[in-house]
Amino acid sequence: MTLDSLPPLRESLAQHGLLAKKSFGQHFLLDLNVTRKIARLAGPFEGRAVIEVGPGPGGLTRALLESDASKVIAVEKDPRFLPLLAELTEATNGKLVVVEADALEVDETALLSEHAGGAAGHLVSNLPYNVGTPLLLKWLTGPWRPRALTLMFQKEVADRVAAHASDDAYGRLAVISQAICEARVVMDLPARAFTPPPKVASAVVHLTPLPVRPSDADLKALERVTAAAFGQRRKMLRSSLKGLGGDALCEKAGIEPTARAEEIDVAGFLRLARAL
Repeated sequence: MTLDSLPPLRESLAQHGLLAKKSFGQHFLLDLNVTRKIARLAGPFEGRAVIEVGPGPGGLTRALLESDASKVIAVEKDPRFLPLLAELTEATNGKLVVVEADALEVDETALLSEHAGGAAGHLVSNLPYNVGTPLLLKWLTGPWRPRALTLMFQKEVADRVAAHASDDAYGRLAVISQAICEARVVMDLPARAFTPPPKVASAVVHLTPLPVRPSDADLKALERVTAAAFGQRRKMLRSSLKGLGGDALCEKAGIEPTARAEEIDVAGFLRLARAL
């Protein structure tokens, strides 16, 4: 058996009697032309491993297996898909490793150590809608350092990740993401691209870690500052940050205390975090 000899995805789903589970936020991407484009946008992998979360029936997985990745490690919580994914493992002579687990609890470093010789890893996923943001924050602020992340979210969430100061979508998620990575939307997908179609459009975000990463202490302070500032985003910083120092904190960071959260760029928030 080879990848080319496998039946089309819709046929595989029908053979296994599989439907998307609403409770898991599942929407299948079955068009291989689309998944191959996502894999190209995520690469080149240059022989490094790729972790994929929520492969489902394996549309994106197939495209990643065709790429120059050395190994694809698929983390799937829904046991219904394991037999279907096992066919992909068989067709690729072990290039695919399927791990049944909750991605929120997985130790990515341990996975790469066990299945890819501890190689640096990329992360490429069509994320389940209901856990996309918690997973992103885990990967950004946790101990594992991915080489790059190429992730599909609801369009609204993707815009929040890549937004800049004064954009309507600008907020905590943008500041934390862009303090650690360069983030840009690289692809938009309409709802009709999925089975079943969700009620919203989707988009793919590519995140590349910046050369210099804030310290863990700075990141913790950044989370406190952004929570306070954007928790009352219409108020001036002297008011929204009152509990953290207000005017004195702003003055120490060189930030105008009459400004509002949405007006402060990522560098400004990092200065506030370091001042805190």
